[in-house]
Amino acid sequence: MSRTKRITLGVTAGALALGAGLGVTGMASAATTPSPSATSSTSSDSSASTDGFRGHKGDRGQIAADLATKLGVDETKVRDAIQAFREANKPTTAPTEGTRPDRTAQDAAMAKSLATALDVDEAKVTAALTEIRTAEQAERAAALKTKLDTAVKAGTLTQAEADAVTKAVEKGVIGGGGH
Repeated sequence: MSRTKRITLGVTAGALALGAGLGVTGMASAATTPSPSATSSTSSDSSASTDGFRGHKGDRGQIAADLATKLGVDETKVRDAIQAFREANKPTTAPTEGTRPDRTAQDAAMAKSLATALDVDEAKVTAALTEIRTAEQAERAAALKTKLDTAVKAGTLTQAEADAVTKAVEKGVIGGGGH
């Protein structure tokens, strides 16, 4: 096989793996997104979350429920405090393409705001937010692994391609995986 043909096949295989990975990660997040429930936030601005938890478990109200449980506070108070934080920190301009807000600064600001509003120690709020984010990332990683394993078993992807997709998600190159 000529060198040009091998290079072309290699580039094509890489492009296919990346395309399949994007499709699989899109399917993974689409497949796990339930329809809105009565506990969802009434905010219509789902494109610009300022708390780093946009779409938490597919339900913006779920973060309030999880935080309320972890902090031992009424869920309605938590939901109201989150909504007040979002309103106070709503971006005035759209983010520049390819840039991301500083998640660490957002988390710190949210923890401080919630601690004040809920009269809870800031360190406790920070720990709860970290636990929730870690659990959410583990759920996404498990869902992606299941999808990729299924694709490998079906012959849609090779194991090497699945591993490449996993690595790309973990490094933040594609999808919303392991930030």
